[in-house]
Amino acid sequence: MNTDRVRTEFDPADGSVYRLLNSVVVPRPIAWVASTSPSGVDNLAPHSFFTVASVNPPVVQFTSVGEKDTLHNVRATGEFVVNLATEAMFETINETATDYPPEIGEFDAAGVAREPSARVKPPRVAGSPVALECRVHDIIAVGDCFVVMGEVLLIAIDRDALVDGHPAVERLRPLARLGRDEWSTIGTVREIKRRRYADG
Repeated sequence: MNTDRVRTEFDPADGSVYRLLNSVVVPRPIAWVASTSPSGVDNLAPHSFFTVASVNPPVVQFTSVGEKDTLHNVRATGEFVVNLATEAMFETINETATDYPPEIGEFDAAGVAREPSARVKPPRVAGSPVALECRVHDIIAVGDCFVVMGEVLLIAIDRDALVDGHPAVERLRPLARLGRDEWSTIGTVREIKRRRYADG
């Protein structure tokens, strides 16, 4: 064990916490969230503070840093779709992070093809291999952010991404966010079984 490590300490009160957290909480999966405004504008934006909140009921969550169009839409309509952000759509995903005004939909602005959803109004991303159709479960204000929880009503997965009925990460090719303007792909996949305590 290295006992000679020299650390630099950062106090969140100094105001640098956002860039630091983004750089050390890595890699972060990306929720590419589709929503529809009350006036019918289809919004699409990536959110990298994203995870599973519950298995039963199935709930996923993403965080809106500040009040953005996605948050306004899901508050108003109660629905959204999380699309898997893939390596092949890297530049397009980044384009949908542009701060377009609310009346301009990212699907159209970035040239993203739509696919109708089965359970909710917001469309799926046609080129994404996974779509989670969600109904808002809760929205929780935490400091200057908002945690949006959505109950998953339907999971739609491209058949070509399945191996023996299970999603294969090598076929999904997901992207992840790092710090600054950095992104990552899955890299080397390693597999190991979890040891049970009862097995000794």
